[in-house]
Amino acid sequence: MLQTAFSQQPVATRAPERRPLVSYVLPVYNEQDGIAAFHTELTAALAGRPDLDFEMVYVNDGSADGSLAILKGLAERDDRVRIVDFARNFGHQIAITAGLDVARGDAVIVMDTDLQDPPRVSLELVDAWREGAEIVHARRRSRQDTVFKRTTAHLYYRVLRSSTEVDIPLDTGDFRLLDRRVADELRKYREKSRFVRGIVASMGYRQTEVAFDRDERFAGETKYPLRKMAKLAIDGVTSFSTVPLKMITRLGFVVLALSVLGILYALAMKFFRPDITVSGWTMLMVVVLFLGGVQMLSLGVIGTYIGRIYSEAQGRPLYLVREVIGGSRADD
Repeated sequence: MLQTAFSQQPVATRAPERRPLVSYVLPVYNEQDGIAAFHTELTAALAGRPDLDFEMVYVNDGSADGSLAILKGLAERDDRVRIVDFARNFGHQIAITAGLDVARGDAVIVMDTDLQDPPRVSLELVDAWREGAEIVHARRRSRQDTVFKRTTAHLYYRVLRSSTEVDIPLDTGDFRLLDRRVADELRKYREKSRFVRGIVASMGYRQTEVAFDRDERFAGETKYPLRKMAKLAIDGVTSFSTVPLKMITRLGFVVLALSVLGILYALAMKFFRPDITVSGWTMLMVVVLFLGGVQMLSLGVIGTYIGRIYSEAQGRPLYLVREVIGGSRADD
């Protein structure tokens, strides 16, 4: 009878294991010439990973060309595509933030759509994540840019690393993977002058790197000209370092020491060589111009920090969204 009772119990069926969902956050600004090619290459790379599910969150950062129309076409043909359409241009770092706000994946990959970051490399980031890393940086082993761009980028990353309290990985942009837990924590950081790669590096967690060779831009022009690169560099330094303020203090002591020497020299010439005191006009002009330059530089650095305080005190939203296309708004 015992055997009969056991045989009558229903056999438990094991539920199929859910495949991990990987979200791609893809900022877009005037990329009409390259979006279709990027999406084709990305989907081709993803087709080789049937063990994963994917979604692609394109953030249209106020593009003035036909980028939005192309993205809408992609969303109609591919139900994995979601589009966050900004009301205006808010900038690359804000576009990344908006994508992170709506991405639903167990892991989130941030990358640009100009094909300089090869889609196939993103799957190497996924492999590193599945091995236990919570943040995976894509580090540029080589890059197909102008000599000026390569040189300035090389110098900038090393100066930034040496002048901040955060260990920011060298030669890494915004191409990286974040675990779901890390992405949720990153969403709590809402400062307006954003330097995402620095914020991520400062968060801790288990971090690793994947080296890759950066390709040449597929089409169009860079969306980070010298002016924007300079602004990003300033944001990076002022977001994670008070070194510029400390440099002003040190410079003040140097100027004070030089001023004391100048005063002693002027007094010595007054008492011991009164016959040539009129010739001190050159020295006077040098001192005045030097002090004036130091003062203007100091005011500029202090003004940068005050400007950041003013911007944060306004409490305005980071971005405005016109509409979200694809997926379900209930998931946002």
